[in-house]
Amino acid sequence: MAEEHPNLLLFKGMKPGNLADATELFAPDAVFHYINPRLPDIQGDYVGMDGIRSFLEKNGAVTAGTFRVEPISITAMGDELVVMHNKNRLNLQGQSIVTDVVLVWRIVDGRVVEVWDIPSVHTGPSPPMG
Repeated sequence: MAEEHPNLLLFKGMKPGNLADATELFAPDAVFHYINPRLPDIQGDYVGMDGIRSFLEKNGAVTAGTFRVEPISITAMGDELVVMHNKNRLNLQGQSIVTDVVLVWRIVDGRVVEVWDIPSVHTGPSPPMG
Protein backbone atom coordinates (compact mmCIF):
# COMPACT_ATOMS: atom_id res chain seq x y z
CA MET A 1 0.00 0.00 0.00
CA ALA A 2 1.36 3.42 -0.98
CA GLU A 3 2.15 5.92 1.73
CA GLU A 4 -0.09 9.00 1.77
CA HIS A 5 1.50 12.26 0.58
CA PRO A 6 2.50 14.47 3.56
CA ASN A 7 0.57 17.45 2.16
CA LEU A 8 -2.63 15.39 2.14
CA LEU A 9 -2.08 14.49 5.79
CA LEU A 10 -2.40 18.21 6.61
CA PHE A 11 -6.06 18.05 5.64
CA LYS A 12 -6.99 15.05 7.81
CA GLY A 13 -9.63 16.09 10.30
CA MET A 14 -10.19 19.50 8.69
CA LYS A 15 -13.83 20.51 8.42
CA PRO A 16 -14.00 21.80 4.82
CA GLY A 17 -16.75 24.29 5.54
CA ASN A 18 -15.03 25.80 8.57
CA LEU A 19 -11.52 26.99 7.76
CA ALA A 20 -11.60 29.32 10.77
CA ASP A 21 -10.97 26.32 13.04
CA ALA A 22 -7.89 25.24 11.05
CA THR A 23 -5.48 27.91 12.28
CA GLU A 24 -2.57 25.44 12.55
CA LEU A 25 -2.95 24.66 8.83
CA PHE A 26 -2.27 28.23 7.64
CA ALA A 27 0.87 30.35 7.61
CA PRO A 28 0.28 33.67 9.43
CA ASP A 29 0.29 35.64 6.16
CA ALA A 30 -1.62 33.08 4.05
CA VAL A 31 -3.70 34.54 1.23
CA PHE A 32 -7.16 33.18 0.37
CA HIS A 33 -8.27 34.18 -3.16
CA TYR A 34 -12.02 33.91 -3.77
CA ILE A 35 -12.84 34.10 -7.46
CA ASN A 36 -16.55 34.56 -8.22
CA PRO A 37 -17.72 37.42 -10.46
CA ARG A 38 -21.34 36.57 -9.57
CA LEU A 39 -20.65 37.56 -5.95
CA PRO A 40 -18.60 40.74 -6.32
CA ASP A 41 -19.26 41.80 -2.72
CA ILE A 42 -17.21 38.88 -1.39
CA GLN A 43 -14.88 38.18 -4.33
CA GLY A 44 -11.30 39.13 -3.57
CA ASP A 45 -8.18 38.36 -1.55
CA TYR A 46 -8.22 37.72 2.19
CA VAL A 47 -4.96 37.75 4.17
CA GLY A 48 -4.19 35.78 7.34
CA MET A 49 -6.68 34.13 9.65
CA ASP A 50 -8.47 37.44 10.25
CA GLY A 51 -8.98 37.73 6.50
CA ILE A 52 -10.19 34.13 6.21
CA ARG A 53 -12.62 34.68 9.08
CA SER A 54 -13.85 37.86 7.36
CA PHE A 55 -14.51 35.88 4.16
CA LEU A 56 -16.40 33.19 6.08
CA GLU A 57 -18.52 35.82 7.86
CA LYS A 58 -19.39 37.51 4.54
CA ASN A 59 -20.16 34.14 2.96
CA GLY A 60 -22.37 33.21 5.92
CA ALA A 61 -24.25 36.50 5.68
CA VAL A 62 -24.80 36.21 1.90
CA THR A 63 -26.04 32.61 2.19
CA ALA A 64 -28.00 33.15 5.42
CA GLY A 65 -25.91 30.44 7.10
CA THR A 66 -26.88 27.73 4.58
CA PHE A 67 -23.40 27.19 3.09
CA ARG A 68 -22.31 23.50 3.20
CA VAL A 69 -19.30 21.74 1.67
CA GLU A 70 -19.32 18.15 0.39
CA PRO A 71 -15.75 16.96 -0.31
CA ILE A 72 -15.41 14.92 -3.52
CA SER A 73 -11.66 14.43 -4.03
CA ILE A 74 -8.24 15.68 -2.98
CA THR A 75 -5.01 15.17 -4.91
CA ALA A 76 -1.41 16.20 -4.25
CA MET A 77 0.24 17.72 -7.31
CA GLY A 78 3.96 17.47 -6.69
CA ASP A 79 5.40 18.74 -3.43
CA GLU A 80 3.73 22.15 -3.26
CA LEU A 81 0.18 22.00 -4.63
CA VAL A 82 -2.98 20.20 -3.55
CA VAL A 83 -6.16 20.27 -5.65
CA MET A 84 -9.48 19.70 -3.90
CA HIS A 85 -12.88 19.22 -5.58
CA ASN A 86 -16.01 19.99 -3.55
CA LYS A 87 -19.73 20.36 -4.13
CA ASN A 88 -20.96 23.47 -2.36
CA ARG A 89 -24.60 23.67 -1.33
CA LEU A 90 -26.22 26.94 -0.34
CA ASN A 91 -29.25 29.16 -0.62
CA LEU A 92 -28.80 32.54 -2.20
CA GLN A 93 -31.67 35.01 -2.26
CA GLY A 94 -34.19 32.17 -1.94
CA GLN A 95 -32.58 29.99 -4.62
CA SER A 96 -31.08 26.60 -3.75
CA ILE A 97 -27.70 26.19 -5.47
CA VAL A 98 -25.33 23.24 -5.80
CA THR A 99 -22.07 24.00 -7.56
CA ASP A 100 -18.73 22.36 -8.26
CA VAL A 101 -15.75 24.09 -6.71
CA VAL A 102 -12.02 23.56 -7.10
CA LEU A 103 -9.60 24.78 -4.47
CA VAL A 104 -5.90 24.94 -5.24
CA TRP A 105 -3.78 24.99 -2.09
CA ARG A 106 -0.11 26.01 -2.15
CA ILE A 107 1.84 24.51 0.73
CA VAL A 108 5.32 25.55 1.87
CA ASP A 109 7.08 24.06 4.90
CA GLY A 110 3.96 22.20 5.99
CA ARG A 111 1.65 25.25 6.04
CA VAL A 112 -0.83 26.66 3.55
CA VAL A 113 0.49 29.93 2.16
CA GLU A 114 -2.07 30.48 -0.59
CA VAL A 115 -5.49 29.16 -1.63
CA TRP A 116 -7.52 29.77 -4.78
CA ASP A 117 -11.26 29.04 -4.33
CA ILE A 118 -12.80 28.75 -7.79
CA PRO A 119 -16.51 27.89 -8.07
CA SER A 120 -18.13 26.99 -11.38
CA VAL A 121 -20.29 30.00 -12.19
CA HIS A 122 -21.46 29.29 -15.73
CA THR A 123 -23.24 25.94 -15.20
CA GLY A 124 -26.24 25.06 -13.08
CA PRO A 125 -28.56 27.69 -11.58
CA SER A 126 -27.23 31.21 -11.75
CA PRO A 127 -27.30 33.20 -8.54
CA PRO A 128 -28.54 36.75 -8.93
CA MET A 129 -25.80 39.17 -9.84
CA GLY A 130 -24.85 41.30 -6.81
